[in-house]
Amino acid sequence: MNKKHLQPWVLALALTLGLSVNSFAQDNLVNSLKLNASTKSKELYTFKDVVNIENTSIKNQGSSGTCWSYSANSFIESEMMRMGKRPVEISQIFSARNAYVEKGKMYVKMHGAVTLGDGGAFHDVMNMYRQYGAVPQTVYTGLNYGTSKNKFAEMAAVQEGILKAVVSNPNGKLTPNWEKAYTAAIDAYLGEVPTKFSWEGKEYTPQSFAKEVIGINANDYIEIGSDLNYPTYDKFVLLVPDNWAFNQVYNVKINELTEIVDQAVNNGFTVAWAGDVSEKYFSWKNGVAYVPEKEYEDMSAEEKENMFNGPKPERKVTAEMRQEAFDNLTTTDDHGMHIVGVAKDQKGREYYIIKNSWGTTNDYKGYMYMSKEFVKFKTTSIMIHKDGLSKEMAKKLKL
Repeated sequence: MNKKHLQPWVLALALTLGLSVNSFAQDNLVNSLKLNASTKSKELYTFKDVVNIENTSIKNQGSSGTCWSYSANSFIESEMMRMGKRPVEISQIFSARNAYVEKGKMYVKMHGAVTLGDGGAFHDVMNMYRQYGAVPQTVYTGLNYGTSKNKFAEMAAVQEGILKAVVSNPNGKLTPNWEKAYTAAIDAYLGEVPTKFSWEGKEYTPQSFAKEVIGINANDYIEIGSDLNYPTYDKFVLLVPDNWAFNQVYNVKINELTEIVDQAVNNGFTVAWAGDVSEKYFSWKNGVAYVPEKEYEDMSAEEKENMFNGPKPERKVTAEMRQEAFDNLTTTDDHGMHIVGVAKDQKGREYYIIKNSWGTTNDYKGYMYMSKEFVKFKTTSIMIHKDGLSKEMAKKLKL
């Protein structure tokens, strides 16, 4: 189904009900973070790799809130490498498209009481992998309407318009056709998903490609967070808007978040990271994130100007400080990235090497250096292969 076959009432209804802001959120976030930058940062920081795990090339998610799919699929590609397989770029939009279909079903079941838009979580990629399989990016690009990069605002508006009309239940009883109409609208923008395709001379289905070529077991991956409101080492539902599937994460202590990442990375496992990047001390342009001693509002003009001019002292983040930020909404679940290593600056402080999905326009061509204190403070969840845990932590989590 092509975009031109969309009924005019669908788009009109979507626009009447209001455009979903999620499609604009990524552009606005990146643009705002460009302000947090120094022209001298790269020459005043010296990073030396401690561990740098093989990973695939930097991608650009464009004007779409699909960081969760780009980072989780990048993570899976590194898992292929770890398993001794030749990696293939997995279609990020195939994962996202299937998640949008399932999210729509949940939205109707919940009478509209879940979040719409482009956002999602790492478990969405694993859930869709388990349910739908996977395809190479070359087979399903999601660029079905003449753009060279993702641009999802109009599609998101159409999705929202359809779903709100369905939830209003104008017939007094839902027909079985609404799912077909909703899915067809998505496919008009992203393209119909293939039931079979050829890749390197062999025919696959999405399920057989996932099994035979990618070869991971989605059940081997777990998500972990840290929240003082729940028992330690039990599972809890992470209360963020993009957790529309209501999946659970394991709860650990704040210091154990970085201990888990260190254990994984030092043993060849990469980690998918979700958290808050809206703070002034996260600079996409300079590729650095840390927790300065002072709050940004308390800094002098000179301190603000020099915030990324080489290593600065950091606050020690406490569990209470972390929890307060999450509860008062200064820590939000607004971005997903991929931890691929550890580096040290010239003063010996360790940072995680982060692979982003905003292209290659920053100081480190798409990579970033995020301090361990920042990770303790601003992480909402991580995803990891359970074999990347220490024996002690696996025992605590009863895995």
